[in-house]
Amino acid sequence: MAEPGYAPGLVEIARGWARRLANTKGVNLTDSELEALLLEFAADARAPVEAAREAATRRFTGLYSESPIGVVLADPEAKILDVNPAFTQLLGYGTDDLAGEPLAGLAATDDDADTIRSGIDSLRATGRSRRRERADLEHAQDGPIRTQVTIAALSGDTPGTLYPVLMVEDVGELTLLREALRKQNVQDALTGLPNAGSFVNKLETTLAAGGDDRLALVYLDIDGFRIVNDGLGPGAGDAVLRHVATKLATVFDRHDAFVARLSGDGFAVLLHGRLETTDVVDLVEEAMTELAEPVYVEGRGIGVSLSAGIVVADAPTADHEDLHRAAEITLHRAKENGRAQWMLYEPELDRADRRRYSIGAAIGGAIENGEFELEYEPTVKLDGSDEIAVVNAVPRWNHPEHGALGPRDFYPLADLTGMAPALGRLLLTQAMSEAAAWYREFAEAPDLCVRLPTRLAIDPNLVGIVRGELARTQLPPGKLRVCTDAMALLDPRGEVLETLSVLSELQVKITLAVSGAADLELVHTHRLPVGFVILSGPLVEALAADGAESDGARRHLGTLVERARELGVRRVGAEGVRNTEHAARLREIGVVAGRGKLFGDAMSGDEISSLIARRR
Repeated sequence: MAEPGYAPGLVEIARGWARRLANTKGVNLTDSELEALLLEFAADARAPVEAAREAATRRFTGLYSESPIGVVLADPEAKILDVNPAFTQLLGYGTDDLAGEPLAGLAATDDDADTIRSGIDSLRATGRSRRRERADLEHAQDGPIRTQVTIAALSGDTPGTLYPVLMVEDVGELTLLREALRKQNVQDALTGLPNAGSFVNKLETTLAAGGDDRLALVYLDIDGFRIVNDGLGPGAGDAVLRHVATKLATVFDRHDAFVARLSGDGFAVLLHGRLETTDVVDLVEEAMTELAEPVYVEGRGIGVSLSAGIVVADAPTADHEDLHRAAEITLHRAKENGRAQWMLYEPELDRADRRRYSIGAAIGGAIENGEFELEYEPTVKLDGSDEIAVVNAVPRWNHPEHGALGPRDFYPLADLTGMAPALGRLLLTQAMSEAAAWYREFAEAPDLCVRLPTRLAIDPNLVGIVRGELARTQLPPGKLRVCTDAMALLDPRGEVLETLSVLSELQVKITLAVSGAADLELVHTHRLPVGFVILSGPLVEALAADGAESDGARRHLGTLVERARELGVRRVGAEGVRNTEHAARLREIGVVAGRGKLFGDAMSGDEISSLIARRR
């Protein structure tokens, strides 16, 4: 192959031009003199060309030698002439090992050899400058290596002559990385199960396939997993997750099920075929039984139980979003009903749950949009004076879809969604503002009683909130009663006992809602600064009945009133007073005040103000 920049016959060319010029009229130089001059001119002209050629050669040589990509140079017959250092490092062969060998001989398999030969033939036929192919090449010692081969060519001296060149890159690590990323996208790294994305794809694919088969969706959660994770550390939690994954895969894989880890401690199972609901339930119970035995982590036996929501549907009529939501709601119902059990999807319960959850999800927006308002239920003395002893603030939600909703409809949901503190602050702010206005107008205005939602009752900021509202509204602390119940007192999340003590020191009155003897004993157990007790629940309702039921309620309620007096609580009231006879029975056992249907419906703040004015 001729060197770049080579100029053949330069002396012969100068000699020919010298002879021609010597015979030209006006030229007085001899052939030899002209030849010398022409050669001198040619040397001057050739100098920069030679310098450029040498620079180009150095650049090419440097690029060839320093390139991180393996390069193989071959002759027109595709026989190897030379290889660069990167190629030697990649495949372990030097020029001496390969000189004269065919390029296709580098391939690890016959198919890869055919790929290289066809690539070279294609270059010769089409004149394309390069072609990229995947091929396994044989390493000198380590066997096949997955590579990306670029088949290119350099032009030869003769038109149409090509010198093949292979440029070789190791893509083995890249292939491994891509495979790892693919697995990461479809597989849960901890358990090895398919992940949530894979599960959704599988569900959609199964539904798209159609057919007459049925489909079962099972969502499972580990009960109390947070206790394991927080108590024994993430390592123990991971061990439990892997244990559960293995057990679920063992139980369900025998039935061609698709088992996945969704997130955290949540798993899902998809079954498809000629299914009976009882078969699916049997499998879930089998999985629960398998997991009943403790798993041992660093010598500790950790008990594992699952809650499960089961949905069985006809595949042609199912929608993946509806199935997902139905399984989730059914699982939530199972956990709410005591955990460690399965629940089967029921349309009626599902509709009720969806209504409930839709209400809970909208609480924040309702607060923002002013959909909540306060009503007041008067608590009237039962001594015949008809005097209002206290008014109880009751929040109402004017729901745009479901109409007027009371506290029982949204307080538990506000607690679940974290909106209870905001709702409680709204309740305190508005109620204390209106009570302060009544007190400024009427010195004999009744006390205000606010029943706190559990989440606000245990809020460590409750004292600060109440103190701030007392300062803002100028309502005397003695005119405010804060009412709570056993659920809040026993909640482990807050410091409600200390909070009630501090509020009592501020002269705020503490009221306890009681439905049985156990609730009342909390006053003694925790030395609560309770000034008032409100009786409620089945016993109060039973007292309104006739016969033995009323007699039994009278005995139990009488015992509660007597015990309250022994604990220093002299004022016992009751809610749910139905009629005058009911009120009389309550008065006979020592109840001093009551509220309910007998004393009219709940009123607005303005109506309470008017009522106070009339009874002044």
